[in-house]
Amino acid sequence: MVKTASFDAADYLNDEQTIAEYLTAALEDPNPDVFLAAVRDVARARGMAQLAKDAGLGRESLYKALTPGAKPRYDTVLKLLHALGVKITATPVHS
Repeated sequence: MVKTASFDAADYLNDEQTIAEYLTAALEDPNPDVFLAAVRDVARARGMAQLAKDAGLGRESLYKALTPGAKPRYDTVLKLLHALGVKITATPVHS
């Protein structure tokens, strides 16, 4: 019998470059829940309580904003990304 360990992306999100690449890949999916799940993974890697504090949010508000199906406000997303040390940029679809 082969034993496998469960994969947890949060175990690998330990620097801003990796976090930025992970979130960029999530933004390419048309389903907004994929991006929220990616931000949740990063939040767990950094520590939910610390991220909430750095973003100026309550911990419960952070959990609520990152729940699947949530529709967080744009300013909340920006606060979270800033606290994570990353930003969103736009690039042309057709080059």
